[in-house]
Amino acid sequence: MTRSDSPRRAVTRRTVRRYRREGAADARDQLVTEEPLEIRILRHDCADRDAALPVSVTMRTPGHDFELAAGFLFGEGVLDHQADLAAMSFCVGAGGVQNYNAVGVTLDPGLGFDAERLRRNFYATSSCGVCGKASIEAVRDVGLPPAVEGPTVEAGTLFRMAEGLEGSQAVFARTGGLHAAALCDSEGSLLRLREDVGRHNAMDKVVGASLLAGELPLHDRLLLVSGRLSFELVQKAARAGVPVLAGVSAASSLAVELAEEVGMTLVGFLREERFNVYCGAERIRPTELESMERAT
Repeated sequence: MTRSDSPRRAVTRRTVRRYRREGAADARDQLVTEEPLEIRILRHDCADRDAALPVSVTMRTPGHDFELAAGFLFGEGVLDHQADLAAMSFCVGAGGVQNYNAVGVTLDPGLGFDAERLRRNFYATSSCGVCGKASIEAVRDVGLPPAVEGPTVEAGTLFRMAEGLEGSQAVFARTGGLHAAALCDSEGSLLRLREDVGRHNAMDKVVGASLLAGELPLHDRLLLVSGRLSFELVQKAARAGVPVLAGVSAASSLAVELAEEVGMTLVGFLREERFNVYCGAERIRPTELESMERAT
């Protein structure tokens, strides 16, 4: 099976009872789909595909599943380059039934990896990908490079990013129930957006798409996420070489500490023409902010 995406839908229709002051009535509603995805490593020297190594199960929104698998394995330090991937496919279950909730990844034969570390590390969930990690040290131990100088951006660029994110979340507009990650150029123009019920999955999909396109590292790019800025999101962005990461909500203390360690600019509460810079403020030009302040 070589198709690159699951036929399963990102939106599920259900009947709900809607209550208003004037009464209640049944109506059809659209819910974001949440299903498990198992990521398996297929041994290049093993003809038996059932002898795969399961490395993670994450609750995700179907769609861009190969990108999710590639981004996840890159974030965990299993992959470094597009060439490290030999093949990806959806797995086949018992009786030859196609399983669109399991992705098999075949690594390049010359690539070594620590299978035991992958076995013991985690069971990821849609609410917090770090849950289940053996330790914070295990999370850090993925070879995070220091951030490069990267672009210097004006405040208005960040505002354009926020506007672009809000206007491009197609599934969110239908369901109101999922996260997004957006990759932008140094001028704030949207290059790639992915949505998912898990914020870390949305990030993995964006990074995975960049990996598969041979675009890593993302030294001249900006990333924006729709929720809070967690330690894991900073880790994934840093691994991809992103110099500026922004979010529409707050950052955690550990996220700020890690961003400082790797030299990343971390921006929070990016909404309604305002934001906070937790670290790396030297990359943000405040000229537009200052002009707005003078105008008021």
